[in-house]
Amino acid sequence: MAENSKKWYVVRAISGKENKVKKYIEDEIHRNGLNDYVSQILIPTEKVYQIRNGKKINKERSFFPGYILVEADLVGEVPHVIRNVNGVIGFLGAEKRGEPLPLRISEVNRILGKVDELAESEEEMTIPYVVGENIKVVDGPFNGFSGTIEKINEEKRKLEVMVKIFGRKQPLELSFLQVEKES
Repeated sequence: MAENSKKWYVVRAISGKENKVKKYIEDEIHRNGLNDYVSQILIPTEKVYQIRNGKKINKERSFFPGYILVEADLVGEVPHVIRNVNGVIGFLGAEKRGEPLPLRISEVNRILGKVDELAESEEEMTIPYVVGENIKVVDGPFNGFSGTIEKINEEKRKLEVMVKIFGRKQPLELSFLQVEKES
């Protein structure tokens, strides 16, 4: 089997079930002895950091929800096996059970490049705060104080917060992890 005869295809799956569908495809390919025809099955994901209850939480989320990339040589029963896996909607670009259209090399490189870039970088932290929002300090010497967000510095992951100390408003620079939304 020539490795260069394989192309990348996009399989549409039920959104939110990509990991299960990927496992089902791998199991079916293995069960049917088609490992020579399918080399890789990928779900493009990105790392996202969120802050919950003052703690930094790392999560991975699909940046193409509902899509799975499959590197395969679609010969014989391979497309039929993949199409009939539980949770698979079909191949992207295939009209009414027609031939699936492979991705262009430039598209594959862009997507895979994005995957590598996201895996290596400290991916963007979703900023759970907005200017003008009331927060409570949960860490540091001003623990327990309440204030209002004046500025957000995304790069440093810091907030400038106006806090009332002894009846006077004072600006404090606090990290995202030192505050939480006031309930």
